[in-house]
Amino acid sequence: MKLTKIILGFTMILSLVSCKTSQEGVSYLALGDSYTIGESVATNSNFPYQLADSISNDGMEYTSPAIIARTGWRTDQLLGAIESSYLKKEYDLVTLLIGVNNEFQGRSLEEYERDFTLLCQKSIELAGNKKERVFVLSIPDYGFTPYGKPNMNRISSRIDSFNASNKRIADSLQLNYIDITGISRQGLSDPDLVADDGLHPSAKMYGLWAQEIRRKMQMKTQD
Repeated sequence: MKLTKIILGFTMILSLVSCKTSQEGVSYLALGDSYTIGESVATNSNFPYQLADSISNDGMEYTSPAIIARTGWRTDQLLGAIESSYLKKEYDLVTLLIGVNNEFQGRSLEEYERDFTLLCQKSIELAGNKKERVFVLSIPDYGFTPYGKPNMNRISSRIDSFNASNKRIADSLQLNYIDITGISRQGLSDPDLVADDGLHPSAKMYGLWAQEIRRKMQMKTQD
């Protein structure tokens, strides 16, 4: 593939990559919790891998996503994991999705806001201080799952509060923000969007999240 063709293809994903990346592959770091590792689905069906596959389908090479995430992690635990991990200092793409366990465990919104701000700043650093490479995802609403349905109203209200905070923080730092909460709220009307455990997203839902990230990238190239 000629270099000019590669550069043109890279422009289609928000100029997230460089000539160096065209040789080594798009480097992608995904930060989060169970929603990032894809609890209850195969690894290659989580949203980071589906997103990377989507990038590959555009004719661009990519490296396997580096994923720093674990089921049950809160913001403070993710921060600790990042600090103790040996990560490169410049990823072509960084996604951040965290907060559901802060809500689930009854942690305060003030604590979440403090930690989330630090995580956004850390994400910017890991993207080589290029804010356009960082994509923040809203927290899904597990109230719209068989597990959460009995407490839907309480769960949804708290998720809305946490998402209002993470959007405000992301906007203040001029980061890309993607609302996937609406997709998650289709979980009861479309059971195929929920994994067999009755709580986590299915591969189908993760695919819809990946599509939203790509759509945001394409919108940015048109600005």
